Amino acid sequence: MNTIVVYVVSSLLRILEFLFFARAIMSWFAQGSSSQIYEFLCLVTEPLIQPFRSLLSRIDALRNSPFDLAFLVAFFVLIALEQVLYML
Repeated sequence: MNTIVVYVVSSLLRILEFLFFARAIMSWFAQGSSSQIYEFLCLVTEPLIQPFRSLLSRIDALRNSPFDLAFLVAFFVLIALEQVLYML
């Protein structure tokens, strides 16, 4: 039973990692950022990024960063969660 739960959760984390990666790649292209696929990716991933964005906006030095650090932090947290899950 425990291995099934670990497998399902790790599969969901891998799918989320893929969605994050696809969103990052599509954001590099002008025509990609106006498509319905990109809107779907934002709809799925933004609820995971938003808590990190609000947390990082409290730090003055990071407020004017040209990079979306909240996106990167959320992505790395997903990877860390997957690694912790594999250790169980």
